[in-house]
Amino acid sequence: MRLLIIYMCIAVWTLADAKISYHGFQMYDVVPKTSLQLRVLQEMYKESKHDEIDFWVPPRGVNIPVHISLPPKSKFIGTFRLVGMETRLVMDNVQHYIDQQNQVDLKFTPKGKAALFNYGEYHNLADINDWITNITTVYSNITKAVEVGKSFEGRTIRLIKIDTGKVKQKDGFFMEGGIHAREWISPATVIYMTGQMLDRYGIDAKITDIVDSYTWYILPVFNVDGYEYTWTTNRNWRKTRSKHGACYGVDPNRNWDYEWCKEGASKEPCSDTYCGPSAFSEVEVKAVADFISAQKGTIKAFIDFHSFSQLWMTPWGWTKKLPTDYEDQNAGAKAACDALQVDYGTKYEHGSIANIIYVASGSSADWTYGAEKVKYSYGVELRDKGQYGFLLPAKEIIPSGKETLEALKALCTYVYHH
Repeated sequence: MRLLIIYMCIAVWTLADAKISYHGFQMYDVVPKTSLQLRVLQEMYKESKHDEIDFWVPPRGVNIPVHISLPPKSKFIGTFRLVGMETRLVMDNVQHYIDQQNQVDLKFTPKGKAALFNYGEYHNLADINDWITNITTVYSNITKAVEVGKSFEGRTIRLIKIDTGKVKQKDGFFMEGGIHAREWISPATVIYMTGQMLDRYGIDAKITDIVDSYTWYILPVFNVDGYEYTWTTNRNWRKTRSKHGACYGVDPNRNWDYEWCKEGASKEPCSDTYCGPSAFSEVEVKAVADFISAQKGTIKAFIDFHSFSQLWMTPWGWTKKLPTDYEDQNAGAKAACDALQVDYGTKYEHGSIANIIYVASGSSADWTYGAEKVKYSYGVELRDKGQYGFLLPAKEIIPSGKETLEALKALCTYVYHH
């Protein structure tokens, strides 16, 4: 396994500046049938780098499918079958799905002053930054663009602050997208919801109510370097772009300074779940954490949007034990999931991170809840259940945005009254 890790690190270094093609890569559901098979997959997941084997959904339990992308002529699929694991081909050519992802079938231009942006397609970082500039200019009376910090490669991390001046208790609501670079539906959904909150403010009574109820801090793209890299070089990149020996990047959702680098994180720099050399080693994570801390305890709710699996998750991630506030947290998650299902029938599960997806230490929601005492802290896995995974077609953006906005409305109402 150690030799495999070294080989993968060399491959990453060699391909660092090349446009990576996933032609011939295949994505499988692999099902471990025994506890031994599960442990083998878990060990592979901890040390894996996606040039050889890319876990889209990691091992969670016996008889639960694991989504794995494999390069052409990979020996792994034969090995899995040889030891008795069930396999099912989901994507026969990953590059085909990448090429198809941004073909916009659904043109959607919402009515409103800031409708110069097509919310029904994916956008690169430059376009998103232009949108932030535009929408905060159009709605300058209630919004402003805020620089949170600089990334490892020097890019600006920008959020939108919305404050109508009508917040009675000065409560804050923080939501972010794109902490994992390849999860494009996350920034797209956050951007859609923000656009609707501003364009429909003063028109839609429910929107007006939730916007007036909080000071909003909305960060569309957290991991700006990684997100840009998914557009220019490697569509399936997950981590930041900091340098660690022959390997690049840290998992920014394993780098927070709360129960850092325990179970569910890797100390191998080439791993996709590498926790970093220390807690808050990533300048992006430290910048966002410092911004949240600077609000001096006024933030009442926090959501970190991810994809995929359709889950609305509460702390803890680092342990399967439930926190003292779990009953209230999960009730908020249930209210969100119930509202989300109304428009399209999309079903989400809810529960604690460690219990409904996997143990993951050093996560954002654990830090905001455990260190900053933000009671209503959530991690949300958006569409879908695995048919497209990270490569969700653009036609899914608006439905995702609409249903998630309904969930957000319900959660805001719940949190406001608790």
